[in-house]
Amino acid sequence: MPSVPPILFESHCHTPLCRHAVGSPSEYAAVALERGLAGITVTCHGPTPLEWWHCMPTTQWGQYLEIVQTAREEFAGKLEVKTGIECDFLPSLVAYWREFLGKNEMSHVLGSVHPQVGTYRDQFWRGDAFEYQKTYFKHLADAAQTGLFDTLSHPDLVKNNTPDEWNIARILPHIQRQLDKIAQTNTAMELNTSGLLKSIPEMNPAPQILREMALREIPVVLGADAHVPDRVADRFEDALDLIEECGFKNVSFWVNRKRRDVPISQARASLVKP
Repeated sequence: MPSVPPILFESHCHTPLCRHAVGSPSEYAAVALERGLAGITVTCHGPTPLEWWHCMPTTQWGQYLEIVQTAREEFAGKLEVKTGIECDFLPSLVAYWREFLGKNEMSHVLGSVHPQVGTYRDQFWRGDAFEYQKTYFKHLADAAQTGLFDTLSHPDLVKNNTPDEWNIARILPHIQRQLDKIAQTNTAMELNTSGLLKSIPEMNPAPQILREMALREIPVVLGADAHVPDRVADRFEDALDLIEECGFKNVSFWVNRKRRDVPISQARASLVKP
C-alpha cells in the first residue's frame, strides 16, 4: 500500500467524442482509482469553429459535459472527476477561446499547438523544418501570454513531424528565449508520457527542455494524454524520476483553475504500481 494518501491527478485524457479515443470517462476514472490517484481531469479536444477531425463537433459539447458528470457521480466519495478541456491554439482562435472559456467553467485548461494538423501546417509550413520548429515554439509562448491556458501540453511535439531534422542543440537557444516569455506568465508546462510512443520515443518535452524549465521555475504537470483507459497515469513513476533528475522539487496539477504543488517524494509515494 502507498505510504501517503492519494494526491495526484491525471491531467490529460480523452473521450470518444474526439473520434480518436476509446472508453468512457468512467472507465478512465476506474483506472485512476486503481493507480492511487486522487482525481482525474477529462480534457478532451474542445470544439472549434474549424470543426477539425480531431476535435469534438460543436453539437456534442453538451454530451461531453454530461458524460463527465456521469463519471463524477459514479465515483463520488472515491475519486474526484473534473471537467477540463484541450484547446487548440492558433493566433486566429484566441478571441474564440476567450469567449468560449468565459462561458464554460473548467477545472483545467490545456493549451495545445498541433503542428501535424492540416490547417496549422497549411498556414505555417514553408518547406523549412527548422523554421517550422521555431514557429511552433513561438506559438507556445504566444499561447502562454494570452493568459487563457493553465498548462501547455506536449511542448516539443513538433520534433515528431520531421524527426530526421530535429537537432535539439541547434534549436535550444530559440527555445530558451520562448521559455523566458513563458516564465513571465502563470502558465505551467506538461511532461507528456505519451511521447514514448511517438517517432522520437521520449517524453515530451525532452530532458534538455525540462532542465531549462526548472531553471526558470516553470511548473511541470504530468499527463499521460490517455486515449485508452489503460494509459491513465502511464509511466508516472518514470516521469517523476525524470523531472527530479532535471532539477524540479515539486510536481503540479490544477483543480478549479488553481495550481497545486506537491513534493515529488510525496507524489511518488502515493502511487500504486500497475
